[in-house]
Amino acid sequence: QILVAGEHHVAAVVGAEILGADILDIDLRDPVDRRGEGQADARTERRDVAAEASHHAALPLALLRCGRAGRVVIVEKTAGPLEVARQAVSLSGLGDQAELRLGDGLIPLLLGELESVSLTGLGARTMLGILERGRAAGRIPRALVTQPNDDAGLLRGWAWAHGYHLKAERLAPGFWRYPVLRLEQASGPDTAYQGLPRAAALAYGPHLLRQRHPLLVQEVQAQLQRLGGLERHARPQVLSDLTTARSALTWLENSDG
Repeated sequence: QILVAGEHHVAAVVGAEILGADILDIDLRDPVDRRGEGQADARTERRDVAAEASHHAALPLALLRCGRAGRVVIVEKTAGPLEVARQAVSLSGLGDQAELRLGDGLIPLLLGELESVSLTGLGARTMLGILERGRAAGRIPRALVTQPNDDAGLLRGWAWAHGYHLKAERLAPGFWRYPVLRLEQASGPDTAYQGLPRAAALAYGPHLLRQRHPLLVQEVQAQLQRLGGLERHARPQVLSDLTTARSALTWLENSDG
């Protein structure tokens, strides 16, 4: 988990050890901002960074070397990986810019320490656990950037239920099609979902549907092929997912956006 902080921003990357080089590059360059949404992440000032499950401290040290971070805090859940990270920091010669902490998720971070967190490279349910534990401890920030390895719809649903609006999203190519979501705490209903079939928008993303993102079209078609083969003897959840995929494809094919 890499927590990238600045004057008004902190982002985090979780599970960096399983990311491909293209996703790592995207995260370092703040992917959602390259869509012209004007996010604060696009600024180039140096940031403070906290990292958990840092995989030998590779990503936080890379952020220091490229000037994307001015300080890092590396958090590991157990002593062994923390010691490995400590050795990597020592060998890097960047020890004066790195702090190491033992702990789990957002819990080792100080109250109010983060403006935003980006969770990357884990399953959506794992991310939900991190967010819920952080929320219970009062450590969840107002802005989130998430890149789950599986069901981004779970995170959109969580955001809808907990007062976070979906400000931007994209799909990044890689071993899978990686969804990247930017969520911000806000009052009232999220207008991103207006005029869209709700289930399809939660499952596949309202911004992606409106963009008719080519990777999204591929994803919907792949889901239709997979689920269609199961339809005859499908469980209710599979039938529901198939209905949602068909709704998404219908909107993509027929709506003027």
